[in-house]
Amino acid sequence: MSLDEPHLNLRNLNKSDYPQLKVLMDHVYNDIGGAWPEKTINRLIEDFPDGQIVIEDDDQIVAVVLSVLVDYAIFSDPHKYSDLIDRYERVKHKADGDALYGLDALIEPKYRGHRLGRRLYEARKELCRSLNLRAILAGGRIPGYHEYADQLKPTEYLDHVARKEIHDPILSFQLSNDFLVKRLMRGYLPEDDNSKGYATLLEWNNILYEPEDRVVNAKPTQVRVGAVQWQMREFESVESALQQVEYFVDALSDYQSDFAVFPELFNAPLMGLTEQTDPKAYIRFLATFTETFRTELLRMAVSYNINIIAGSMVELGDDEQLYNVAYLLRRDGTFERQAKLHITPQERRDWVIKGGNELNVFDTDAGRIGILICYDVEFPELGRLLADDDMDILFVPFWTDTKNGYLRVRHCAQARAVENECYVVTCGSVGNLPSIESLDIQYAQSAVFTPSDFAFPHDAVLNETTPNTEMIFFSDLDLSSLKVLRNEGSVTNLKDRRLDLFSLKRRRK
Repeated sequence: MSLDEPHLNLRNLNKSDYPQLKVLMDHVYNDIGGAWPEKTINRLIEDFPDGQIVIEDDDQIVAVVLSVLVDYAIFSDPHKYSDLIDRYERVKHKADGDALYGLDALIEPKYRGHRLGRRLYEARKELCRSLNLRAILAGGRIPGYHEYADQLKPTEYLDHVARKEIHDPILSFQLSNDFLVKRLMRGYLPEDDNSKGYATLLEWNNILYEPEDRVVNAKPTQVRVGAVQWQMREFESVESALQQVEYFVDALSDYQSDFAVFPELFNAPLMGLTEQTDPKAYIRFLATFTETFRTELLRMAVSYNINIIAGSMVELGDDEQLYNVAYLLRRDGTFERQAKLHITPQERRDWVIKGGNELNVFDTDAGRIGILICYDVEFPELGRLLADDDMDILFVPFWTDTKNGYLRVRHCAQARAVENECYVVTCGSVGNLPSIESLDIQYAQSAVFTPSDFAFPHDAVLNETTPNTEMIFFSDLDLSSLKVLRNEGSVTNLKDRRLDLFSLKRRRK
């Protein structure tokens, strides 16, 4: 055993380790009675071997954590250490408990400062996640309190430690490992003179916990998105256009995609079927095909077992106004709509398209999603409102003619992924149709953007297509990584907003 060249190994505690464990516990816990009896430790190992974890250096135990399972409902309220022990000095382990209880954590004094405690706590957290437990609970001693007991009330002492004005060897460590103090407990361990019998009720929440009654119906954490970088091409009929759409839906379904994504106004080439030359006339002509497309795409969603984000299409509203509308066509046979809210000067001038009034997050069997059509993604308020409504994936169907127009969409979409801690899927069209005004050139490079943190690609780009080439692409999105990021990331944008300085509210009609 050498502090200069340690050879550390993390493993579970064995019964044969008791002699070493006793020496360590007698040394560290000399002020509260020393080591547990051997029979108590053996029973812990028999009842819950995974919860007893040690770090050894060259076969010498230098750090230990001991744990049991308990009922969260009972031990998340005030209790005493004696509530965990029966009269035979056996620790009460509840095999079907839904929370991990931290009994002891001790480190050989010579090894303090080597972050062994953090290793052990990370192992505990991983155990909590793997067993699908609600939380880790612990009664935390405050051994530094006796030095301040004449000056501070226990609650005042906790405040000073939380503000790092006082260092407590146990509480400071617990706070640095993401534990929250739920309350102060009196008489937790009466013989603990240094803590004056007080302890904190500490809790670390498992953000990935799924209650047992929801596990069967739990939504997947891995979601596959397939998107079509669609080439604008001339079609002889509506049927030939739908045949091309179905070809791609079929292909995406073959790869078990949860979503098939198309670009903004992907059926616009059908404007070539009219002799009209007035932009207002041929855009209204295009709107006559929308109901047929929506009906057929919904059929495809059910038939091919895939949720379809139908880019957008021009819809004639009940008020006789035109709207640019994206459709979510679910594989269960239901559909939703999201109108474009911000209309570009060209859409407003040439086509007299009107902006919608509703912004929605949609539930699907593969996560909560939002849709912002092209220009809408350049308005950060919309993405933040969707994020506040627990959106996981933002879909951005777009249609841009030049590279600078495309880059506006790309850079804004990537910003939305970072600031709202979500995935953003962009999908555009390529090719050209010189015979149709406004369709003469296209520029697109579709992509999937992620937050920027360790669990994601180093450049926060999960996938991207070859520019200006018709193709399909796939990306697997890990929704559980988003959940961890939002609570334990290097930065936590959503949690750290200064809501005392600003707020964002919807205005509803």
